[in-house]
Amino acid sequence: MDWQELTDLTRGQPFVVERVRLAGSGVVVEGQFEPPQLAQLSADDQVFVAAFVRSHGSIKEMERIFGVSYPTVKSRLNRIAEHLNFVDTDPTPTGADVVDRLRRGEISVQEALAELERSR
Repeated sequence: MDWQELTDLTRGQPFVVERVRLAGSGVVVEGQFEPPQLAQLSADDQVFVAAFVRSHGSIKEMERIFGVSYPTVKSRLNRIAEHLNFVDTDPTPTGADVVDRLRRGEISVQEALAELERSR
């Protein structure tokens, strides 16, 4: 069974993989494994994301490939993004990070204190 069949079978419902067999060695691992986020998308959304990556994130190229307008591409990307958890691209600095920046002279004592206060 491939991912597309599995996502069709589950109809968008959350699922857990409990057994994995490595094809080359026959080794079996049992437990509870959550599939990757992209594998949890519908097959159509997986194709859309793959096309977006292959087009290097060009919305203009996506318009051409799918024959849809810019707002349609943006709307679909936004809808897909709602189903994905993203890595925090602006995490709160740790106390050690602030002290390191202070030692290197990148920030003043006042800036360090302000950052430490915000992180509480």
